[in-house]
Amino acid sequence: MNDYMVRAFAAEGMIRAFAVTSRELVEEARSIHNTSPVVTAALGRLLTAGVIMGSMMKDERDLITLKIDGDGPMGGLLVSADCRGNVKGYPYEPAVVIPANAKGKLDVAGAVGRGTLTVISDLGLKEPYVGQVELISGEIAEDLTYYYANSEQIPSSVGLGVLMNRENTVNCAGGFLIQLMPGCPEELTERLEDRLRGVDSVTHFLREGKTPEDMLSVILEDMELQITEKLPCRYSCSCSRERVEKALLTVGEKELQSMIDEGKAVELSCHFCKKKYSFSIEELHTMLLESRH
Repeated sequence: MNDYMVRAFAAEGMIRAFAVTSRELVEEARSIHNTSPVVTAALGRLLTAGVIMGSMMKDERDLITLKIDGDGPMGGLLVSADCRGNVKGYPYEPAVVIPANAKGKLDVAGAVGRGTLTVISDLGLKEPYVGQVELISGEIAEDLTYYYANSEQIPSSVGLGVLMNRENTVNCAGGFLIQLMPGCPEELTERLEDRLRGVDSVTHFLREGKTPEDMLSVILEDMELQITEKLPCRYSCSCSRERVEKALLTVGEKELQSMIDEGKAVELSCHFCKKKYSFSIEELHTMLLESRH
């Protein structure tokens, strides 16, 4: 099944919902960053959330960045997404190996530790909108649910999951987001909460072969579910030599001169896709001259 996300409404617009299957893009991220299973699970969850949250933005140039900083051995994660289903990300430490949690599952919370979740929405304005909350569990889905309740004041339920194969490849990955719109009747809220309490994990849904549409059908059964959009999603990095050169120019004249004085070509690697860009001494010298004009 190719990766895709669906957007939907239910209960005559009182509920909006998103569900996504993301195995291929999470496997792509695992392959690029050579992540250990627990890091793949953490990064995969945040990439899946990025796809959903990115799809809520209106303009094609808008970007959303999800950043987790924790005191666990992984250090943190950073994910960036747009409204077209493109997402990318990287872990601070890709090769973390820790024991399973009490349930015998990958201990994402232990790898992340205590810290903060930051959501940065760049909408093309002078300053981006930044929301930040403390991590309440490190499991990511719970932390995003808490973020929506506190920073956005939107009652939400987030489910995210990544299941690994024994050979450290991704078996399945995906997630859902259910949100209550303003004015939602209390009776409907309680009904949905009861339904969510009885819902199996995202990976259980996916292992049974359920599609994103199926997931929402189970969660929102008898609530007049209407699928309104289907969006392909993928791991995609927009880095280029020109962008890396601009980034290199930001280090300043003194640092550029120091690189030139070392007499060796400079090689830079993109955090998101690991593509390498090399700049010769002559190119660095030209950049230095241009920066002075």
